[in-house]
Amino acid sequence: MRTDSSPGTLPAREHLPAGDAGTPVLDVVIPVYNEEKDLQPCVLRLHEHLKRTFPYAFRITIADNASTDTTPRVAARLEERIPEVTSFRLEQKGRGRALRTVWSASDAPILAYMDVDLSTDLNALLPLVAPLISGHSDLAIGSRLARSSRVVRGAKREFISRTYNLILRGSLQARFSDAQCGFKAIRRDVAQVLLPLVEDTGWFFDTEMLVLAERAGLRIHEVPVDWVDDPDSTVHIVKTATDDLKGVWRVGKALATGSLPLDRIARPFGDDPRDRDIKDVPKGLARQLVGFCVVGGLSTLFYLALYSVFRQFSGSQIANALALLVSAIANTAANRRLTFGVRGRGGAVRHQAQGLVVFGIGLALTSGSLAALNAAASNPAHSTELAVLIAANLAATVLRFLLFRAWVFPDRRDDSLSFLSSPSFPSSPSTVTAQGPSSPTYATAATGYDQQFQQFQQYERYQQQPLPQRPMAPRAAYDTSQFRAGDAADSTIWRDATMPLQPVRPHDTDPRDPR
Repeated sequence: MRTDSSPGTLPAREHLPAGDAGTPVLDVVIPVYNEEKDLQPCVLRLHEHLKRTFPYAFRITIADNASTDTTPRVAARLEERIPEVTSFRLEQKGRGRALRTVWSASDAPILAYMDVDLSTDLNALLPLVAPLISGHSDLAIGSRLARSSRVVRGAKREFISRTYNLILRGSLQARFSDAQCGFKAIRRDVAQVLLPLVEDTGWFFDTEMLVLAERAGLRIHEVPVDWVDDPDSTVHIVKTATDDLKGVWRVGKALATGSLPLDRIARPFGDDPRDRDIKDVPKGLARQLVGFCVVGGLSTLFYLALYSVFRQFSGSQIANALALLVSAIANTAANRRLTFGVRGRGGAVRHQAQGLVVFGIGLALTSGSLAALNAAASNPAHSTELAVLIAANLAATVLRFLLFRAWVFPDRRDDSLSFLSSPSFPSSPSTVTAQGPSSPTYATAATGYDQQFQQFQQYERYQQQPLPQRPMAPRAAYDTSQFRAGDAADSTIWRDATMPLQPVRPHDTDPRDPR
């Protein structure tokens, strides 16, 4: 299944409408553990800042992580004293657990959190949440490592922070600059589908959340911040670093094996020019060309290494044939996954068989070129042979790419209604009605409609389940590549065969669909 064509479960981003004065737009969570001294000054300062500068209704939520001092009593007094403040008590420690619990229960469309020490200057709060309110971005983070950030902290913490982010870039290919800054925000609709995929309940929680969001193609906005280190911080650096490295290994392994269903949180960007049908501009051609060239270069190196190994115990022709065969299988598998984005085991054997046919065509082209040269000239020069081989291999490479794209790995985004264009299927529902229930055409149409409707109902039942309760293993059973966001709008064709069929685009939406 191609993840770039999956409709996902998120609607297109829109600017938040102006709501009632009593409805909070922003919910700022402050996770605390034994912070009886800093909690009240923090909440009072944050509340005063939001009252003075934030143009929407807001809420401040104190998330108590099983504190053992008087922090719960301080939180209760603040809740009684200030209408915009609420408190929430958890009986287990873990910043990630606190954020997941409060964010999952919040009704505010924008969710944020900050550390209780307020190391980050609050003037960055409005720039942090503004792109989420406007619909421009899905998540926003404060960055202490941006060029325009102003940071005051010791050399030890500076070294640890930069080293950690280098590890994320090298191991998980993260492109965001600062994963650990305690100053982040997320849209609630994104959090509802993203948080169930995040396993960590401690300090690695937001790093894992950012990595998954970035891999799913969500937009992350970074805000340079002014940040002053808190010398009284209670964070255990060694333990936190160890847990973070374990988290990096776990997430990296999950991403490498493809066990994370990131297509669930892919967003159908209806206003994205890549989703538009532009004449004479094939979709994804540039990316596929780059991937095909990279795979081709690596395959050539692999072929040469195999030939050197096989040549030690066989003749040149046998070694060449074996090396070409193995490298062709590896080339097809790599292009299947990396160039054309086909995942899962479905159709893998067929793709390999078709890849071998394409390989045979290319081999016949190069061999035929040499045979034609030898027939034209009895003893051609070596430079002439090389020139012919280069030209033939170039033509074979172009032909292989075209066959891969059009035959082996075609774009199957419109396969869900492909039976409508088959010769045995009527060209319009009126044809079905005119021929009557006893006609073969009517029976074919009814069978096709019934099968499609059953599959669609099965997928709808799966989508309606709460995300934490959805089974992870049977992903293939609910193949979203067969259903696009607009399919629900055409569901009436199964109830009324006289309704005309409308063309479906990947970014169409159903006004009756609550998603």
